[in-house]
Amino acid sequence: MFSRIPIANSTGSCSDNGKRLRAALEAADSVVIGAGAGLSTSAGFAYSGERFRRYFSDFADKYGFSDMYAGGFYPYPAPEEFWAYWSRYIFINRYTDPPKPVYETLLALVRDKDYFVLTTNVDHCFQKAGFDKTRLFYTQGDYGLFQCSEPCRQETFDNETAVRQMMERQTDMRIPSELLPVCPHCGKPLTMNLRADDKFVEDAGWHEAAERYETFLRTRKDGRILFLELGVGYNTPVIIKYPFWRMTAQNKAATYACINTGEAVCPTEIEAQSICINSDIGKVLEDLR
Repeated sequence: MFSRIPIANSTGSCSDNGKRLRAALEAADSVVIGAGAGLSTSAGFAYSGERFRRYFSDFADKYGFSDMYAGGFYPYPAPEEFWAYWSRYIFINRYTDPPKPVYETLLALVRDKDYFVLTTNVDHCFQKAGFDKTRLFYTQGDYGLFQCSEPCRQETFDNETAVRQMMERQTDMRIPSELLPVCPHCGKPLTMNLRADDKFVEDAGWHEAAERYETFLRTRKDGRILFLELGVGYNTPVIIKYPFWRMTAQNKAATYACINTGEAVCPTEIEAQSICINSDIGKVLEDLR
């Protein structure tokens, strides 16, 4: 449907595009927010630099990695060390608030609109900011959930109590062996409910959210709909970016808006319906207010 290479929408200044986006938001009958990692980065959830060193300098010094993502994939020699790392990782990225109120600013802009959120983020920031959880579909999992590593069934488990215990009782980069999480049904190790392979658990809540999202799109597909893409890259473009492009092309009353530092682009086929802003998401959202 689209050209192989999207182009940057460079018509107009950032200020002009901000005014166009404000007008599109006000005129929209409904808003679909597509959120990627760049939104949480704008809110201050950095996975490298000072924030990484603050929480993981011991792991960095021992193993030589320089960001949280790399540490998450490291083959630790023992599960006690693996969970010492991951309990910190989950705690700071799921059970603490981001430093900047970017999510709250976004909610203030859409609170009174007919909106739905589709996100690949797993840090729970939308819920913590007060978004209606019945208008949210987090497709890739949740740092706050465990699942069976097998998995023996399509079920997830809240992990806050377990994670906090691991945080409080770890010493020398290890947790006590009795805190290792195991499946209550089959006894196999628990793992994070994050989409990494075909063992990802899609529990009842996941399917209910997916159905609500599909219903939202189906019942509004011909209206004045704003597809608002925030911080979505090209790791998994088939989840948010490409569907947003396709649905915009299929509805001449739709508008596609993309805010992303360095990656605010659109295909030529929908350029006339698009607003691309190459800037920090938090700054743009605050200006919209």
